[in-house]
Amino acid sequence: MSKPDLEGSVRTSSVSEMAILLRCPRCVVPLQVSHEDADGDISATCPICKSVFPCVDGIWRCLTSDRIEHFALFIADYETIRAAEGRGSSDAAYYLALPWKDRSGANQQQWSIRAKTYQYIERNILSTMAARQGEPLRVLDLGAGNGWLSYRLARMGHAPVAVDLLTNDRDGLGAASHYAGSISPLFHRVQAEVDHLPFADASFNLVIFNSSFHYSTDYIRTLREALRCTAPGGAVLIADTPWYLHESSGREMVEERKTYFKRRFGFASDSVPSLEFLTDERINNLRSALKLDLTVHRPFYGVRWALRPFLAKLRRRRSPSRFYIYKAQVAR
Repeated sequence: MSKPDLEGSVRTSSVSEMAILLRCPRCVVPLQVSHEDADGDISATCPICKSVFPCVDGIWRCLTSDRIEHFALFIADYETIRAAEGRGSSDAAYYLALPWKDRSGANQQQWSIRAKTYQYIERNILSTMAARQGEPLRVLDLGAGNGWLSYRLARMGHAPVAVDLLTNDRDGLGAASHYAGSISPLFHRVQAEVDHLPFADASFNLVIFNSSFHYSTDYIRTLREALRCTAPGGAVLIADTPWYLHESSGREMVEERKTYFKRRFGFASDSVPSLEFLTDERINNLRSALKLDLTVHRPFYGVRWALRPFLAKLRRRRSPSRFYIYKAQVAR
């Protein structure tokens, strides 16, 4: 089992150094990589629409101009909220300790959930897939944030690619620079949206929605795109997305969240109308629409977490969220 990193630098497996095959998210054709400019940055150009996607500070910016505009308010709102919640640090030790410990102390309860989810995936899913593969896995980390999961995967010898909309250096992909002193080379980082991923078909053995699937505006479209990027015999995981027993409980949670954000920040943080949660009905709709070989994993998050539904019922409150891991297996 992985633990907080205090050890020295590790050179990652050579598979993690392979070039990722980027394609235009609009025209779905391979991009043509340009030479370095005067600042040492490189870029890639679509041969059809001529859109240019630069690699700035090691992060491929794979949003088209119209999508940059579309997500601008969402990104601004989200960064405001995350900063107010105390996310990020100027100290590399903060990032190296994740997910086991939040050295800031601001969000330890959430990180405890993330740690148990990661531990379950590592022990019960990742190890089995790696043994069957016989070589390091190519993993797509969707909703990577500061890159903690990609860092863990890279230390295990796998080849992760971290994807997120945020690129800032505290809670976004830019924060992954804090791992550069512990792994070499640093994993690939790509700013992109999950519904239009800039990767060739079947590029990855494993795709993980890292506490990010609930930001989708269309679950079928989002999962179909993830499956497109998954190689035969691979799998897609949905992890740390809240599940509710009743649709009504999920909707109550959404309204409570909007009310809280309006009171604290002056906005509801709903400029992009994401779906926010899962239910059995929503999962069954996905299974049916996409013909999924879908299994449900139920990690144990502790006695207090397990008692939450019973306590809520006693107190006549809405049923609380739970977290499951959904694995969609791709046929060989």
